[in-house]
Parts: sequence; C-alpha cells; structure tokens
Amino acid sequence: MRTLLWLLLLGTLLLAGAFAAGYLLVEIPPANAAAVAQSNVYLYRDGSTLARDGETNRENVRLDRVPLTVRRAVLAAEDRDFHTSRAVDPKAMVRAAWNTVTGKGRQSGSTITQQYVKNYYLGQEQTLTRKAKEFFIAIKLGREKSKEEILQGYLNTSYFGRNAYGVQAAARAYYGKDVEDLDTAEGAYLASVLKAPSAYDVTTHPENRAKAVARWNYVLDGMVTEGWLTRADRATAAFPTPQTARPATGLSGQRGYLVQAVEEYLTGHGIIDEKTLAGGGFRITTTLEPAKQDALVQAVEDRVMTRLDPANAPADRYVRVGAAAVDPATGKVLAMYGGVDYTQQYVNNATRRDYQVGSTFKPFVFTAAVQSGAQTQHGEPITPYTVYDGTNRRPVEGWTGSPYDPANEDDESYGEIPVGTATDLSVNAVYAQMAVDVGPGHVRRTAVSLGLPGSTPDLTASPSIALGPATASVLDMATAYATLAAHGRHGRYSLVERLSRDGQEIGLPAPEARQAVTREAADTTTSILRSVVETGTGTAAQTAGRPAAGKTGTAEDDKAAWFAGYTPELATVVALMGQDPESGRQEPLYGALGLPRINGGGAPAEIWGQFTREALAGTAPRDFELQLMPGAEEPPPVPPMPDGPEGADGGGGGGGDETGEAGPGASSPAPRPSPSRQ
Repeated sequence: MRTLLWLLLLGTLLLAGAFAAGYLLVEIPPANAAAVAQSNVYLYRDGSTLARDGETNRENVRLDRVPLTVRRAVLAAEDRDFHTSRAVDPKAMVRAAWNTVTGKGRQSGSTITQQYVKNYYLGQEQTLTRKAKEFFIAIKLGREKSKEEILQGYLNTSYFGRNAYGVQAAARAYYGKDVEDLDTAEGAYLASVLKAPSAYDVTTHPENRAKAVARWNYVLDGMVTEGWLTRADRATAAFPTPQTARPATGLSGQRGYLVQAVEEYLTGHGIIDEKTLAGGGFRITTTLEPAKQDALVQAVEDRVMTRLDPANAPADRYVRVGAAAVDPATGKVLAMYGGVDYTQQYVNNATRRDYQVGSTFKPFVFTAAVQSGAQTQHGEPITPYTVYDGTNRRPVEGWTGSPYDPANEDDESYGEIPVGTATDLSVNAVYAQMAVDVGPGHVRRTAVSLGLPGSTPDLTASPSIALGPATASVLDMATAYATLAAHGRHGRYSLVERLSRDGQEIGLPAPEARQAVTREAADTTTSILRSVVETGTGTAAQTAGRPAAGKTGTAEDDKAAWFAGYTPELATVVALMGQDPESGRQEPLYGALGLPRINGGGAPAEIWGQFTREALAGTAPRDFELQLMPGAEEPPPVPPMPDGPEGADGGGGGGGDETGEAGPGASSPAPRPSPSRQ
C-alpha cells in the first residue's frame, strides 16, 4: 500500500512537472501563413461578387458583424459551454479518446479554443506533439484573450467547405449574401457543415440530405435547450437549402482586366500601396454595374467576335477590342472591356496607352477654339460655320516651325468648307490649320483639362496634335468625352465606390468636380458632334435610338479604329486595335472582319450603338440641353462657294496622323452645317 501511494505521488509529481514544463516551454507561436491568407474581394456596385484575386477564399469580419443567432448556432453545434468553461476540457478529451478506441466514432473532444489554436497557430496533422502543443497554447490563450476574441478568430479561420474559410466566405458561398444578412436557419446550416463540410453539402451530395437535415435539427434543438431560441421560432424554421455550388471565381474572361484596372486605380491614386494591397483582406466595391458590363461584352461579341475568321482572314488574328463607359454626371466607370480573355491576353485594351487616337482628338481642338475665343488667320471667330480651306496637302499658315501639309483621307480635296462639315468628314487640312489658329499649346492644355493625362505619349504641342498622334487610352478618352457630355464639368474618373479591410472603412478621395472648359465651349462642340452621328461618318451609332454625339477616328496605317460618343447619360469609347499575338507588333487592320479596311464608323460605332441602346434600356431618351456660343445659334448667310482644286466631291476626311475617316455622308459635303446640328 505504501509503495502504491509512493507511486501515485510520484506519478502526480511527474504529471505536475510535465504540465509546468509544458506550460513554460510552449509559447504562443505566430499565426501560420494559411490562417492569415486572405483574398481581396472585388464586388460590383450592387454588391454581387466580381472576382477574388487569391487562392484562399477568406474575408475576415468583426464579431459584431455576425448575427447573435448565428454565433449561438455555432456554439450549439460545437461547444455549448464555451462562455462558462475553461479553454480545455480534460474530461471531454478522455471521453472522446475512449469513444474513438471503443469504436463509437472518431471524436476530437476539443473546445472551440482548441480548434481555434489548431486552425490559427498550428495545423491539421494528427500527432501527439501537435495535440500537446494545442493543449498548452489553448490554456495560455484562454488566459490572455477574451472569449469574444477567441470566438471571432474561430469563426474567421474555420473551414466550411466550398473552398470557403471563415463565416463570411461561407455566407457568400452557400447563400450568396453577407454574413450579417444570414437568418437563424441559415446560420444553423452553416454551423452544421463545420462537422463534415463535404458530406453535409446537400447540393453537392444530395444523397446525404437526411444526415445534413438531422444535424441541422440537432443545432436548432440545442439552441432551444440553451434558451437561445424560442420553441415557437424553432417550430417555424424551415430547412434553408443552399444555392448550388459554383466554381471558384477566378480572373478569366473580363474579370482579370477589371481587377487589374481597379488595382491600378487604387495604387495610382495613392489610396493603397502595392505591397499592402497584395497582402489581401480588402473588400473593394467597384463602380461597375453588372448589367452594363454584360451588355458591353455582348455588343463586342455580336459586332466583332462572331465575325472573326482567322483561319481564312489572317488580319482577323490581329483584332483587339477595348471599351469603357463613364457616367458623365459622376465620373464613375460603369463598364469596361479589356480583351478576349485575361488568361489569354494579359494587356488591358481599355487602359493601355500605345495606340493613336486619330480623329477622335479633333473635338478637343474645336473646344479649345471656342474656349479661347480663337480666330482664323483672317481674324474671323471660329464657330461651326467658319469656312476653312480643305484642300489636300495644304500647308498650314502662321506656323513658325517646320512646314506641315497633312493629307486628307484618300488625298481628297474639299475646297472651302465650314467647320461643322469638316468635322462630319474629318478633314485633316482644316483641323491642322485650326490647331495653329488656336495655338497647339492651348489645344494641349485643353485636352489635359478635359481629362487626358499630361503624361500621354505624343501629346505634343504642334499642328499635328489635331490629327491625333497622341496615344491616350480608351478610358482616358471616355473620361474626356464625359466632360463634354457634362457641359464641360470634369470629375476625375473613379472605379471604386467603397473600400474596407477587416470591417474598417478606408477613406477614398473626395470627388473633385471642376469646370474644365466653359459650358458654351463644351456644348458647341456637342452640337457639331451630333451632326457626325446624324449625317457624318458615325451614322452607325444611330442604332442607340436616342440623341447622341460622337466622333470617329483612325490611327496611322489603319492600326486602330475608334468611335467616341455620348448621350446626356453615358459616355463610351470603343477602339479596335491591330496587334500580332505572337510578336506584339502593331499591325494594320486591312482585311479584318471581311472588309477592305476598318474605320471608326464601322464596328466601333456599331458596338457603341448596341451597347448604349441596351445599357440605357428602360430609361426615356433625353435630348441635349445646349448653351451655344454666340454665332452658333443660326447659320449666317451662305455665299457662293467655289469647288476646291479637286472638286467639292470627296470620299473622306481626316483621321490619324496622316490618315482620315471614310464613312456615310462623305460623298457630297454641304456648304454649311444644317440648323439641325444645333
């Protein structure tokens, strides 16, 4: 008996010593990498998921975002005595071990604190060493952290199936909603799947529905037992079948381009630095609208992609499309098309700055003329009715630099031609001279004021600036045209509406709307751009079915074709670009889409028209409310106008640096703009 007592005492001392040693030697380690890894979550403006940019589908939330009934459902499923018990439960551990050994089912016996330690600090390996560490870390954690902190950590680290780590990701994966919107029944189901996520997913494994429902009932009944749910509410609860499991949202299709553009916006505007953003955990609500995004993708598909036949038309291999739509009232980007698929073509065609904008730049020259009250070389105010010499290869006058004599499209000559008609036909000779009359430096400043970045390549203050050698992006041009649509008021474009991390809102730059140019300058430009759509090179845009203004453009050697246009509610720019998919070289688009040449009045204007019609469907058409410059309201008397050297009949106007834009209405230019342009 004495020996037995000594053995018991020795055993007790050894256990106590082992416990003391373990407690002293085992430190609380840093969190394991997998436990803190989070994706950045990108949302559409309406809150629906756009994309995630990481492999781990996790989004940490504060405990106060999790409804009390959902928290209690988890406790009912996993640890009903959590708030009153210690961090570890030796009796439960022994009982679980006995049940496992005797064949009554494998059980862990772990408290929520121990499970949190396993998820956050250790790993899932089943070893005695890991269990020992878990035991001691849990005891220390129970002394150092509050129950609320531990429960919050547990809810954010637990795996719920469907590649969802944490209760917020689970709420999105199973019910398509945020955690705060879960009801009691839904919370009880999510608590149920914690035991066996794959087995209890009733849409993936319908054969296990009876087991899942039984587990769900067990959770609700436990809530009643604990006094967390009334019997009346329990009686009315119906099993909340989750939505069908969906493949993980990656960055294929347009998603990658949109995420890339949003990241560039956040880092480029100094909102978040690149390293911090890469750390993950951000919840980013964009300004993009899913219906408009879908409409833009469909328009490109219908007007371009379905017409490509690269096997029989080599030029079809080169076709790239970029597009962006901006709300003129707010500067918010509502839709964007970056390319055929982010996983196939990495470069975003909507934000790249390496293709000439062509004649879509010409409206900025006219805006600058009205803004500055510029006059011709003969002292006449520049209005839509001012007559210029549209002779092909006419040297510009009043320029002290190198001689400059741009060619018109197809070397056509127009003789004397009003500005409005020259805009319809995109006559290079007229706009090169106008740039000199206004002052190339002032033209450049006006373009920047409207929205083009001052760093835009080839935005050079020379007569050629009027023909669009600058390589602004599609998004840059959409921003500038949105300024014209907003009567000259410019708001810096935005792609992000809300930003948060771990539930904490992060401030965004306040909108900085300013009057970039006078209303008269913007509105008078709109008046002549309306005529481009009505009778000029952009008539294909009439399919929008509402009042519109716009301008076509073609880059040098037909390497890009543009249409930039707007209604009072929406400004959109579309560009087709030619690029060899293997070498990356810019290539002409001659022969693409089964056409001898591509111009802005073709597929770009067709995409613009279809998209604008669908994007604004359900809203009543609005007309432009214009305040025109003096002299633009009524046409002056029309004097006889002689033909130019090649006659007044011509087939096109100005486009890119040395090219122009052919299109409808180009065969017989009117001597004066019609009053309808007003």
